[in-house]
Amino acid sequence: METMNHNEKKQTVMLFPFDPEVFWQRVRLIIREEVSRVEKAAPVTSLYETPGLEYKPLYKIEEVCQLFQISKPTIYSWVECGKLKPVKIRSRVFFLWQDIQSLLKEGRKDTAA
Repeated sequence: METMNHNEKKQTVMLFPFDPEVFWQRVRLIIREEVSRVEKAAPVTSLYETPGLEYKPLYKIEEVCQLFQISKPTIYSWVECGKLKPVKIRSRVFFLWQDIQSLLKEGRKDTAA
């Protein structure tokens, strides 16, 4: 029976042609590269600053109603005429952040004219 000193590290047997230390160095390098890549990628910036509108990829119909201070039937008519495109996930309906931003931009152009 083989005995181990307290100073020796117990190593897990790996079944591929790399030295375990080289393998873990490469894994750490890949992880660092991915983390730095993700940190550099920021969420899509808004077309303009909208006070009170935080970035969320999807909004519920109630949130859109509160944002525009309108009722659900108005949202339904916007969907029918193509102003808003609904995104259905399972049985729930959401609206994209980019679509809401473009509607807000349209609204500002209408009031400026």
